[in-house]
Amino acid sequence: MNKMVLQTVQFKFPILLTLIHYVVSWFLMAILKAFSFLPAAPSSKSTRLSTLFTLGFVMSLSTGFANVSLKYNSIGFYQMAKIAVTPSIVLAEFVLYRKKVSFAKALALTMVSIGVAVATVTDLQFHVFGACVALAWIVPSAVNKILWSRLQQQENWTALSLMWKTTPITLIFLAAMLPCLDPPGVLSFDWNFSNSMVIFASAILGFLLQWSGALALGATSAISHVVLGQFKTCVLLLGNYYLFGSNPGKISICGAFTAIAGMSVYTYLNMRQQSNKPSPRQAPFCQNLNLAKKMAAPMMDIMGPNLSN
Repeated sequence: MNKMVLQTVQFKFPILLTLIHYVVSWFLMAILKAFSFLPAAPSSKSTRLSTLFTLGFVMSLSTGFANVSLKYNSIGFYQMAKIAVTPSIVLAEFVLYRKKVSFAKALALTMVSIGVAVATVTDLQFHVFGACVALAWIVPSAVNKILWSRLQQQENWTALSLMWKTTPITLIFLAAMLPCLDPPGVLSFDWNFSNSMVIFASAILGFLLQWSGALALGATSAISHVVLGQFKTCVLLLGNYYLFGSNPGKISICGAFTAIAGMSVYTYLNMRQQSNKPSPRQAPFCQNLNLAKKMAAPMMDIMGPNLSN
């Protein structure tokens, strides 16, 4: 839809389009808040203001640069940049939190990335400026996903409450980016009913995409969210082939199946890792049991000779 707005509708202002998306999102969340449908922020003050500020900043870079990349580059080149987000997340989580990925998971993610690249990257047309923007988009996108997942899982934020807190910060940075990345002439654009409705529809979809993506990040992890998006891409490609008779080519179909096989292995490894962890109810019980054994050991040593007598 964003590509349609930027090319078909000839709305050549990607940062302004992103700004409109976030204004509409903030307005919709204000309506939810007025009717008490917006979840409250966590009562604890563990989240530093600098963390929320950083999240709002990287959100503006991530979404703004993504739309600029769509304007100047083909969807194939845009998809290639998205594939690079996966290793960037692995590296960022190691640098920031010393979180490591097992060798088996690394192989599965490599298999996924290669499969998606073979399946989807058929057109690599790009503009030099657009390519620079796409490369600059990778790191903010990775950090954005990591922060969204971490704040929800470890500091009890809900998706909507976190969106409500960070959207004003994102709007400020997007407004600052407007004169740098958007061309002049927005007032001369034909704001007729048809064009305005297409832009508004893309804003509604942008809100739903951000909300559903935030929910997925809170339930899984940054890497799993990227893999989920790549799974969607493969399902669309194979669905068009089997249901509507489109022919992307044998190489693309093999790439999609290769990616899905890698996703299956990655999912299996995650599920096995989760099954090996004690449940929240079992963990305190196991800790108390180990503590009781340690406390009872000296008593058994003292009572041992007496019991034998």
